[in-house]
Amino acid sequence: MIAATEERTATEEDAARANLYGLLARLLYAAPDAELLQAIAGADEIAAPESALAASWHGLQAASEVMDAEAAGEEYERLFIGLGQGEVMPYLSWYLTGFLMEEPLAKLRDDLAELGLARAVEVSEPEDHIAALCEVMRWLAAGDMETAPAALARQREFFARHLQPWYVRFADTLDAAPSANYYRTVARLLKDFLDIEAQAFDIGG
Repeated sequence: MIAATEERTATEEDAARANLYGLLARLLYAAPDAELLQAIAGADEIAAPESALAASWHGLQAASEVMDAEAAGEEYERLFIGLGQGEVMPYLSWYLTGFLMEEPLAKLRDDLAELGLARAVEVSEPEDHIAALCEVMRWLAAGDMETAPAALARQREFFARHLQPWYVRFADTLDAAPSANYYRTVARLLKDFLDIEAQAFDIGG
């Protein structure tokens, strides 16, 4: 169960974290279009210059500068959709049990219900898709017009239960996938950012 904790006010760090979670959610949910590729290529720094996160961010920016949106779409299709199944499975249940729609998804749905969240009717992907989990973390970090950012203890608990157990394996699998080109840089950014999150939550990477 997600622990009940006091609400808090968003900080600049919360906003920066939320923005990065949101970008990762967008890239992992669908291929980037030309506008997004251009925006990433021209975006500001997000981390200290000598950090691993800065290096992976620069890698994504460089890839975005030269990547064609149509090619990115074809790569995404091969990686995550394919003919029946893509090269990479982006689901929590798969990494924890070897199957889809298993107990980890049921536990996630219980926690989402307690947070007042549910899958939109028009969305076909299960809630344990990596993009959906990044989007929940974005919402927990920044809140929205009606909900304040969640306390760090609540963010930590969600991360520890639903991302920490499998994000490294997912990122490494995506990095090594035969069709990964642009998405290799996405995988490295995801891993470096979530490593920092895990360290900040003091639960290991």
